[in-house]
Amino acid sequence: MKKGFIFDLDGVIVDTAKYHYLAWKKLANELGFEFTKEQNELFKGVSRKRCLEILLEIGNRTATQEEFDTWMIEKNVDYLKYIENMDASEILPDVPKVLAFLKEQNIPIALGSASKNAQPILEKVGLLHYFDAIVDGNNVTKAKPDPEVFLLAGKQLGVNATDCVVFEDAVAGVEAANAAKMISIGIGDKNILSEAQFNYNDFTEISVEFIQELIDK
Repeated sequence: MKKGFIFDLDGVIVDTAKYHYLAWKKLANELGFEFTKEQNELFKGVSRKRCLEILLEIGNRTATQEEFDTWMIEKNVDYLKYIENMDASEILPDVPKVLAFLKEQNIPIALGSASKNAQPILEKVGLLHYFDAIVDGNNVTKAKPDPEVFLLAGKQLGVNATDCVVFEDAVAGVEAANAAKMISIGIGDKNILSEAQFNYNDFTEISVEFIQELIDK
């Protein structure tokens, strides 16, 4: 059976978490409270709407629907300013090696991300041409750990869910991959991503021989 490979974006291909953090911190400061890097860990793999809900809980703030919608837009505008100057230097180590190997083997590749800015980011860093399908926050209604994003990505690749391999750096993403009955590979702390079937700190630890084994399974 044909295999398909699905990559999360933030923390897997590029590290945009720092830019999300700066944008959320700016909003929190404007609302009169602090927002720490440790608290930002709660936002991994979470939709923008849910992130704002968590932020307001942290600051013990309430909001009208109008305020909520305004702050969502404001945060995104600030985030887009931060990522405006992204380039290939922001790609995490050895990600292009894996993408290029998959492309050489004619293996279909998809992006499965909660980000609503996935396509422009991939364009800025010069990786868009590797992807046969992009499923992001603009295409799905349910956030991870719901498997919707990965199931839709597999469908767009024309690959059965059980023949898909997912690279994720967030607990919710690993749970989503597992719920979709896909092979889950955790990128990051294996103690945090313990539910993943395979664990690596980053792509420098992943050999093309391992990728070939996954293709041949």
